[in-house]
Amino acid sequence: FSRECCRRPKDKNRRKRNVPSGEEYGNTEPPPPPSTRASSNMNRPRYDVPPELTNLLLEFTVNVMIERPTDLVDYAVRYFTGLREDRLRNASSQQQSRPPAIDENDEAVYSDDEEPIKPPTRFSRRKSVFAEHYDPAEDEDDEGPKVVHPKSDEQRERLSQAVRNILLFKSLDGLQMKEVIDAMFERKVKAGETVIKQGDDGDNFYVIQNGTYNIFVSTDTEKNKLVGKYENSGSFGELALMYNMPRAATITAVSEGSLWAMNRQTFRRIVLKSAFKKRKEYETLLERVPMLKSLNHYERMNLADALTPRSFADGELIIKQGDEADGMYFLEDGMVRIVVKKNGGTEMEVSRVSKGGYFGELALLTKKPRAATVYAVGAVKLALLDVSAFERLLGPCKEIMMRNIDQYEEQMVQAFGSKANVSDLR
Repeated sequence: FSRECCRRPKDKNRRKRNVPSGEEYGNTEPPPPPSTRASSNMNRPRYDVPPELTNLLLEFTVNVMIERPTDLVDYAVRYFTGLREDRLRNASSQQQSRPPAIDENDEAVYSDDEEPIKPPTRFSRRKSVFAEHYDPAEDEDDEGPKVVHPKSDEQRERLSQAVRNILLFKSLDGLQMKEVIDAMFERKVKAGETVIKQGDDGDNFYVIQNGTYNIFVSTDTEKNKLVGKYENSGSFGELALMYNMPRAATITAVSEGSLWAMNRQTFRRIVLKSAFKKRKEYETLLERVPMLKSLNHYERMNLADALTPRSFADGELIIKQGDEADGMYFLEDGMVRIVVKKNGGTEMEVSRVSKGGYFGELALLTKKPRAATVYAVGAVKLALLDVSAFERLLGPCKEIMMRNIDQYEEQMVQAFGSKANVSDLR
């Protein structure tokens, strides 16, 4: 789904607040109320995306998913340079004249003594029979009939292991993952059997339980070219369901195997719409964090996409003092308590963080081990921003976070009675 259709305008009536303390040791100030959904939907701007842009990016996405390049930027350069070369050649052929002269800017692509950039293979596809484009923002049917395919405990365990590392399911919470497992059904395949065929309309999304599967693609110049292979893991078939397009490749079983399948309607309702709703929830959560006021809307959207859900039970350890940092946390629901060990080894509580707060960024800023231990108080839902995403997305906020170190030290002094008993946090 398009980022543009997901934009939420800023609520001009939201009251301003000062930046509170509380990252590693707790942002305890309660958040302002979010804008109502009704007003957000009424005011949300809509943008018309040119059809040629949609088609161009869709063709590029299909080729990336099929060829799976290791260097996406290099692949994009070759791909779009190839498109440009094709256009020049076609124009020359139609005019039955010499090739068009290359302007000065073309020297940036290749010079006379360099080999022209070889474009990656572009796979042809026919137009989809599906006329509509699915927009989860316009799908108001939250419920719908739940699809449940009965499974034994052994089948549920095997399926849980198979979907554990599927990227499309990363944003789903525990209840949504249960719905995914309920909705999938097992399909046994024989050696030589065609699972999906290039050009057909998409019916199911598949997760591999076991077996080996070849990937074939037909191009304008070559039929049934072997472009890849799955061995005992992976998933396929999502492109046709996500973009309302025919199958972009043919998948054939090399050996006997087992697949888990989910039909098109269920895939859309659970995977696409759940991911969309989770992003909107994260956007609302991030809008409440004063520290992130310096981010623009696009930067907050990128941040929301980088968050992954985490759940903890009452009393469960979330981060441990002295450990290496894995990321920072935003509190989606519930409360946590933050404790620090004294010299004698006893723990002293220094702060609590409630819904809308955040913690864990201190170790990322100072490049030091965790300065405190955090426990869940009751059931807790968190959104984790990992180390790499923190460095990439929160650059504009680092100065604000560094200023809060003084407030952390004050909290530590209150807990331990003297600054001499507090280790340097910087």
